[in-house]
Amino acid sequence: MKFTYDPRYNIAYIRFHEKTTEVEAIRISDEVIIDMAPDGTIYGIELLNANKQLQREDKGKLWVINEATGERAEVPLSIS
Repeated sequence: MKFTYDPRYNIAYIRFHEKTTEVEAIRISDEVIIDMAPDGTIYGIELLNANKQLQREDKGKLWVINEATGERAEVPLSIS
């Protein structure tokens, strides 16, 4: 999985798989697009206006948490 942010366009992308097939971009809302293959595999989630969506109560930090072990890692995001 890969998380990217492009401040030039204010877009974040969470990629679950490399696109190896044609995917359909399904607009969920004005700010969320899901890339999905015909078999239902989700390839990625695109966040438009990402700085607004990502800077909330967590102050723009990405937390990666293993729910089974409780291990956590914090990744500060530079999205100002």
